[in-house]
Amino acid sequence: MPAFPLDFSADSEVVAHQLIGMTVLIDGVGGVIVETEAYDQTDPASHTFGGQTPRNAAMFGPPGRVYVYRSYGIHWCLNFVCREPGHGAGVLIRAIEPTHGLERMRERRGLTDIRLLCAGPGRVGQALAIDGSFNHMRLDRRPFKLVGQPDAATVRVLTGPRIGISKAAEVPWRFGLDGSRFLSRRF
Repeated sequence: MPAFPLDFSADSEVVAHQLIGMTVLIDGVGGVIVETEAYDQTDPASHTFGGQTPRNAAMFGPPGRVYVYRSYGIHWCLNFVCREPGHGAGVLIRAIEPTHGLERMRERRGLTDIRLLCAGPGRVGQALAIDGSFNHMRLDRRPFKLVGQPDAATVRVLTGPRIGISKAAEVPWRFGLDGSRFLSRRF
């Protein structure tokens, strides 16, 4: 099992909470994770709710891998796989605070407002140059680097209902860094 700064075999809502305040880099570009959402195969909003398909197969794989999907046929979205193989759970990276490779992110997004570079899952995907080739990749290998286990005593994490979904939206599996101006939407 790869060495991670957290246990990806835990429940997705636990991992989603623990990811807040950690830094994710892809080829040296990225920042602090400030917003996540958890999904589980028992959850009607999850891509894995109906069982394994070719599209969602990565979510049923080993924990600590990447699941990438295209939203609305436009945006690539980055998810981290959780739980044991065969279960089907993951964490959507909804927003990051850009800290590394700002110029590359600005070029990819075509804008200069740092607050909007990665405020939303589609924006995260575009700023980090995520595409379908990242699906199934391991988080403990290049091009990924996941660093820092924040001190739970100093990181205040907000919890609330998920957004942008029509089923089980009321489930409080959206997590965000309290006080961050880089969230996709306020809590």
